[in-house]
Amino acid sequence: MKRTDVILSVGTLSLVILAGVVVAVTGNIHDFAAWAWARHHNELSWYIRPLFLLPFCYFAYRRSLWGIVLTVVALGTSMFWFPGPEHASPRAAEFLAVEREYLTGDWTLWKVLLALVVPISFAALAVAFWKRSLVWGLAVINTMVLVKIAWSFYFGDESGGLTLLPSAVAGLLVCDAVILYVLRRMRKGSSPEPPRGASQHGG
Repeated sequence: MKRTDVILSVGTLSLVILAGVVVAVTGNIHDFAAWAWARHHNELSWYIRPLFLLPFCYFAYRRSLWGIVLTVVALGTSMFWFPGPEHASPRAAEFLAVEREYLTGDWTLWKVLLALVVPISFAALAVAFWKRSLVWGLAVINTMVLVKIAWSFYFGDESGGLTLLPSAVAGLLVCDAVILYVLRRMRKGSSPEPPRGASQHGG
């Protein structure tokens, strides 16, 4: 790992933390949270969020720590990239209300352990692609998305799960298709070519 890569990664995380501290110190944290949550109702952000797994895997494969950090920052901020909808979908609003209640409720030990699944999953995904194991990486991605879908059905009931399902499945299909295509190309490129005279009788 290059020293420049580490320095850029630390610098990027420091800027993000500094921005959070500034928002908290100035007393704007509640206003910012309300602003971000309103924009989170735009379902377009739901569809692009799974796609961040692709650059994450790419940078892990290239062993670029800075690229991984930038992707995580982009993923974390993508919830408020798009303007809030004038009329949010009732099902989306209901699901987000459940999600907000879950996040702002009491954090018991099991909720903390469940939350740790997210960073552990991303760490496992980074390790898989860092070690150039696309098959294991593909398995981790599918597990991550399926766990998210299961969470939405369990905590958001059937309506909540069905609200998240289209964006999660669409993102998973795109990620699977791209990684399988790359894996096929890599295997095709690494397969040895038959000898030129093999097809000639007595050659």
